[in-house]
Amino acid sequence: MSGTITVLGAIDQEYLFQARQMQALSLAVHIPLVCFGIAFPAMVLFCEWRHLRSGDPLYRTLARRWAKVMLALFAIGVVTGTILSFELGLLWPAWMAGFGEVFGLGFTLEGFSFFTEAIFIAIYVYGWDRLRPLPHFLSGIPVALAGVAGSLFVISVNGWMNHPAGFTLRDGRVVDARPWEALFGNGFFWHEFVHMYVAAFVVAGFLVAVPYAWGFLRGRRDRYRRTALTIALSAAAVAAPVQVIVGDWAAREVAQHQPVKLAALEGLGRTTSGAPEHLLGWYDGEEVRYGVAIPRLLSLLAFHDPDATVTGLNAVPVADQPPVNVVRLAFQAMVGIGLLLSLLSVIHLYTRLRHGRLPRSRWFHRAVVAAGPLAVVALICGWVTTEVGRQPWIVYGVMRTSQAVTGAPGIPLGYGTLIVVYLGLAGGVAWLLHRFSRVPIEADHRD
Repeated sequence: MSGTITVLGAIDQEYLFQARQMQALSLAVHIPLVCFGIAFPAMVLFCEWRHLRSGDPLYRTLARRWAKVMLALFAIGVVTGTILSFELGLLWPAWMAGFGEVFGLGFTLEGFSFFTEAIFIAIYVYGWDRLRPLPHFLSGIPVALAGVAGSLFVISVNGWMNHPAGFTLRDGRVVDARPWEALFGNGFFWHEFVHMYVAAFVVAGFLVAVPYAWGFLRGRRDRYRRTALTIALSAAAVAAPVQVIVGDWAAREVAQHQPVKLAALEGLGRTTSGAPEHLLGWYDGEEVRYGVAIPRLLSLLAFHDPDATVTGLNAVPVADQPPVNVVRLAFQAMVGIGLLLSLLSVIHLYTRLRHGRLPRSRWFHRAVVAAGPLAVVALICGWVTTEVGRQPWIVYGVMRTSQAVTGAPGIPLGYGTLIVVYLGLAGGVAWLLHRFSRVPIEADHRD
């Protein structure tokens, strides 16, 4: 596939914006749960492994309690993932019909991963007192692998949407579909997957750390909470600085393959040699106003050459440009929060390695409490950057989002219903987690 051929005619759909908002809402709800599906099983297994190695029952207690949370979040993820699956077909039927044979393999493989995860997570959670220690630990490994595999297959589809490959268009129709090449041969798969994998440990680690840091602030500093906080923080703290490096890799791939998206991220109105980086400010349609310009930094970051030429938004018509300020502010929020989380991580790692303990400052623990929700904000901003930055294309350079949307009425009603459903799910999750937190530690502290 090459060129910027479009397929199918545009559908007269007055609710395109609402359809996009429905999809965005579902993604915003589901993606943090994906992070737990990727990272949390590894954290639980680490605790159980420590128990097997040391015989210390505290690690077994921690693994048992976290496993209950893991199961609850998996169940909620099933609901939100199912909603997403239905939305893809109901909201974007022309996309599914036109390109399903190209990327559909990814969703099929994700389904196999889901069923594998469901089977083994049940064995793991309900097998504590029914399996011997080593077989029980081994039963958790497929849970961790399936969580990673499921996200891998879905991200491969998203990578294909950003850098389509593995098919040929003839007379506006897909011919010669090559699904394996489409999913794993597109230029965006690897950096998107690694970026999401590392982000999962940042989000899950900091969110798990929040209740224990809050307990520290209230004077509850027993060994159980110290251990839990150390494990959760360490998972996030190792990942956060790595994410800075991975983010640089991802940005350079965007610069090469999606130059208009890069121009939108930076508010670069015109193609420029030695392009500056603007911090903050507002893009007024031609340039960034009220921002702080750092000369040549954009060229240096994007191409590792301070004199490199960076493509501007003027390279394409306005109709082919994404909403600049939306993606630009999302991108800057993601980067800014990521740097703050990296700084917090460095403080934790330094104190842990140098002094063998957690930082004692109340300000540090306040920062950890804030870091959990901020990590989620950075995650959502990252996906806004990726998905809104691709607009107006659902398949970059091939099919516009307006061509893919359904022509059916009733989108506002569905949107309102979806909000009610997610509010109910949020309430259910809060109730479950509160119930889990009220169970005495001694109830799980047994061999």
